[in-house]
Parts: sequence; structure tokens; C-alpha cells
Amino acid sequence: MATIRITLLGHASFRLEPDTGEVVYFDPWLNNNPTTELSVSDIAHADVVIATHGHDDHIGDSFEICKRTGAVFAGNYELCLTAEKNGLALGERAQPMNPGGTIEVNGVRITATQAFHSLSMSPNQALGDAPEDQYFRPDGGVCGIVMQFSNGISVYDTADTALFSDMQLISQMYGPQVAILPVGGLYTMGVREAARAASLIRPDVVIPCHYGDAVGQPADIDAFSDMVGFLSPNTNVAKLSPGQSVTYASASFEVT
Repeated sequence: MATIRITLLGHASFRLEPDTGEVVYFDPWLNNNPTTELSVSDIAHADVVIATHGHDDHIGDSFEICKRTGAVFAGNYELCLTAEKNGLALGERAQPMNPGGTIEVNGVRITATQAFHSLSMSPNQALGDAPEDQYFRPDGGVCGIVMQFSNGISVYDTADTALFSDMQLISQMYGPQVAILPVGGLYTMGVREAARAASLIRPDVVIPCHYGDAVGQPADIDAFSDMVGFLSPNTNVAKLSPGQSVTYASASFEVT
């Protein structure tokens, strides 16, 4: 039976560990993150680091983790240009894609999907020196990500986004068993919109993230669970505190 362990590191940062052995860090914001006690110095091993967009709470410490562990960075083309400036060679240690594109990195098939969110690179991440007025430069685009693992499990992290109806199409295309959704309701969907997103995606498990008093985005996860239960009765909500994990096991069969 195929399994994957998904750990909430804090805010919208995750570690994914399928039973096939890969270690994936997703939007890893660790240093100076008020929702985690982890730091980059705690990371000893990673195979793939994925970032969905250039805001500090998502691109975070991606480049440093790659340099520390030898992992390959995956993100949109503009983020990969920034990765190259941080010492990760484009096309080798930084693998670019854009919405609609798919790459395979260290055994993980990664597809970028659309998402609806502000398009910008945090000033300290921008190419070149940060400007004096600290304006935000474009980062090329925000991507949702579908991760397809060789054990047959797919995980769809919508990233920071508003609700949009093509989430249903993404689900039909890639069949994710696990979905990770933001529910903060200020810079992303709130619980009402995310519950409807769950009903469009219809995963077995949905993990809420990007909320909490520490980041000024409180959310009622009990209400979210009730709404998901009404709109998508076969979907379970896994509420995680930073440091907690959920292990998902998929059923399988063999014809002989």
C-alpha cells in the first residue's frame, strides 16, 4: 500500500515524504517564521525544493536549503533566474516551468497550474540590489502545484489563490488524493471559499494552511470541516499544528 507523510512546518510550508524515499520541501519559510521553531540549519536532507511564488512567506529559504542539501529547486522561470543569481545553475540546480508545464525532478513529477494571487517578488529576493523604496517587482506568476509520486499518490497544493472553478478541471486532469488549501481569508481564500474548492477537487484528504493569529489571519477550522463535510462528504479534513504530520495511504490492487 502506497503512503506519503506530509508535515506542516508552519504557515504554508510543508515537507512531503513518500514511501519511495524522496524528501520534498514545499514553500519552505523557516527563518523568522513566527509559526515554526525550525530554521534552515535544522535541514539535513532534501531532494526537491518547490516554491510557488516570490513572496517571502513562500520562496522563504528555498535557495539556502538547496545550497545546504544539494537539492534541486523547482519554480516558475523568473524564480529560477533568481535562484541562478543565488548560485543554483539554471537548467541544472534550478528547473523552470510555468503554468501548464510539467517537469520531473529526482523522481517527482511536478506540474504547475494556474492560481490567482498578486504577482510580485519580495524586495530582498529580487534580481540585483533591493531598491531604496522597496517596491515589489514582478515574479512572473503564481503557480499551484500538482506533485505526482512514483507510488501513484498525487498531491495538489493550490498555493495562495482565490477560488476558481477550474480547480475541478485540475482535479479531473491529475486526480489528487490530497489537497492543501489556504484558508486565511485575507490574502487568499477563506474557509467558505476553500470548502467550495474542496468540493470541486474532491480529494480524500484536505489540509488547511496559511491561517492563524500569528500571521493575522484567524480561521475557524471547525466551521471549515463542517462545510467540507456538507459539500464533499467523502473528503476528510486534516487539521495540523506546526510540526504535526498526516500519513496518507492509498488503496491498490493487482491483476495477475
